[in-house]
Amino acid sequence: MSVSRPPAKHTDALLDSLLRIDKSQHMADVQAVIRHIAQPLGYEMFAMFSMAAIPDAVIGRIYWLEGDWFADGSSVDATTYVQRCPATQHVLHTDEAFFWSKNNQAGEDMYRIVQTPSGPGINGLQVPVFGRNGLEGAVSLGGHHLDSSADTRLQLAIVSQHGFRKAKRLLEHTEREYPPSLTLREREVLQWIASGRRQTEIAAILGVSPRTVENHLRRARLRLGVATTAQAVHAALQRGEIKH
Repeated sequence: MSVSRPPAKHTDALLDSLLRIDKSQHMADVQAVIRHIAQPLGYEMFAMFSMAAIPDAVIGRIYWLEGDWFADGSSVDATTYVQRCPATQHVLHTDEAFFWSKNNQAGEDMYRIVQTPSGPGINGLQVPVFGRNGLEGAVSLGGHHLDSSADTRLQLAIVSQHGFRKAKRLLEHTEREYPPSLTLREREVLQWIASGRRQTEIAAILGVSPRTVENHLRRARLRLGVATTAQAVHAALQRGEIKH
């Protein structure tokens, strides 16, 4: 029985991309490799994120967000991305890369998991990444006119998974050398949150406004690279910035 094989030029391009990712010294190098192989196939938007260890919080940390995901020019962070892109939730229910499609109907974005993306609107490929602890993260690639062939799906899945793992190693190495340090007030606010206090109570204790407390929490989330306050508390505890 004969076995079909991908064209040699595709195999060579894939191997070259994986080797270039292996040799990457910076996150920008990993991004450049993925762009190089994905953009000629119609993919012009990119998202790479880890999965949260906190229940009910899908995205743990954004590694890379690029492109006009919502076609309105708005900036996108971890919270708005997962809120406005429900296709992300599907990575919790599959172990294979899948295509999705987004169309606007009556002013509302409608997302569908599809076999082959087509029609107007943004389409994309979502690639789950698994490791020793199960689902570790995902990579999403989007665009308006995609190559959605089986070869492309397999090629992008392999490159995305390899890129995610390299990005994670690079970021973890950087953080070990240059750990993000919270300010004294940010640690103080997170410590009160960890003890079960509400933001209004913390504001009264510190003699500041609730908005000031929220600003400290927002900056702490940014420094720690997480999406929610619960994740910030978890990360700060792990780093020894606050105590149990």
